[in-house]
Amino acid sequence: MFLVVPLLLSGCNFAPSYTPPPVEVPVKYKEGGKGGGSWQEARPRDDLPRGPWWRALGDHLLDALEEQVDAANPNLAAAVASFAQARAYSAKATSALMPHVDLNNSLTANKESQHRPFRKSNRAFTPQGYFNELTDNRPLNEPDHYGNNLLTLQSSYEVDLWGRVRNAVDASVANSESAAAELESVRLSLQAELARDYVALRGLDSEIKLLEDTVRAYTQAFVLAKTLVNGKIGAPADEPRAQAQLEYTRAQLLDIKSRRALLEHAIASLIGKPASSFTIPPASLSVFAPKIPPGVPLDLLERRPDIAAVERQVAAANAEIGVAKAAFFPRVTINLMGGTQDTGLSLFNFRNSIWTLGPAITLPIFDAGLRAADLARADAAYLEMAARYRATVLLAYQEVEDSLSNLHWLAGEQRSLDSASNAAQKVLDISLTLYRDGATNYLDVVIAQTTLLEAQRAALEVRTRRLEANVALIVALGGGWSVASPALAERAVVQVNEPAHDGN
Repeated sequence: MFLVVPLLLSGCNFAPSYTPPPVEVPVKYKEGGKGGGSWQEARPRDDLPRGPWWRALGDHLLDALEEQVDAANPNLAAAVASFAQARAYSAKATSALMPHVDLNNSLTANKESQHRPFRKSNRAFTPQGYFNELTDNRPLNEPDHYGNNLLTLQSSYEVDLWGRVRNAVDASVANSESAAAELESVRLSLQAELARDYVALRGLDSEIKLLEDTVRAYTQAFVLAKTLVNGKIGAPADEPRAQAQLEYTRAQLLDIKSRRALLEHAIASLIGKPASSFTIPPASLSVFAPKIPPGVPLDLLERRPDIAAVERQVAAANAEIGVAKAAFFPRVTINLMGGTQDTGLSLFNFRNSIWTLGPAITLPIFDAGLRAADLARADAAYLEMAARYRATVLLAYQEVEDSLSNLHWLAGEQRSLDSASNAAQKVLDISLTLYRDGATNYLDVVIAQTTLLEAQRAALEVRTRRLEANVALIVALGGGWSVASPALAERAVVQVNEPAHDGN
């Protein structure tokens, strides 16, 4: 009967009713253009698979490199191990919901002191008994040497009157789910870092190709200037001016190659390979920038693993409040022990059986503010995690807006730079023709060359930045969007058309 009341009371729970902290949700994205108006508020979808989002960029080598992140990146392996630890802690906490049963077996030989305190005697009150007691100073019925052999099963179970165990389990499970989301966050971060490095490397490859073509063109222009100076047609300063332009461009080419090497080393580390043995063959920037579907919903944002991770931490902190509140109330534990005990080895004799059954109650009386401090800490921890959750969501909205803004303005910038490059090429062609005919000096050629190269390099940089902005948008939306088939997906090709230089 004494077990009935605790079992009936085991439904109590002091944890506050949990809902994710409120955050203002935008109706649409300001920078979303025509498509932004159809983006709707949605439920959390962090459990949906993200898939190989990088394949939307349409580069087979990038696809192969991204696959190696899962297989060999040590930081991701560490995150996987951390998640395994969190799952183990969760399983450990969940085990408290069930009784624990242990088998104990001990075989001992013991010797006690002849003059131990409270030694008793059951001898008869006879002259011989008194004589023996006086001569040897010890009763004969309590042996000094004896065996004490035990074989017992022990069980212990805490009756969860106030939800302490259940809230501890809920907190542990939420922390495990947070660790799973953090694992996906690390995975997504590494995949995005690799994609950004790869796009930047291909951008530098295109810039290297441009500068190599420019060096060849400037070499031809230098030969032309030298020929005209030797023929007394060009000014004496034309030759060193052409040489200075050529050497400065060569220096720029070497600087770009050094930057490319660093990116190549970074990619090697991301896929778990030594930088010394890893090489990516040069190629021009030719990857696909996926066009943003006009109906991309806001639920893609809520799939972000970093938001899911911090939201689960808020839930864990909420459950910890229930654990702290339950500490103010009595804890009831039901203990059960049964087995046999014998001075010899007759442990399977029913006459030697022993058992114990009964509850143990711990009632807090005075702790000098210990439990109150634990509750205050749990409340503060919840407020901290709630604030972190709101900050993470706001940052997510900002990152989406930033990426959309970059895509919008960079598209216009690229159009202007492409027009500037075309115009500068025409000016250079005219300037070279006039200089070859002796109608102008080489300074006009240098100015035209400089203007063209700056415009072309700026156009390449903007193309690279647009691809990086696409990657950033995919990551900001939690890992991309799904399409039925790559062949059916709308994609805008961003490819560098290498400019032709006429040095003659």
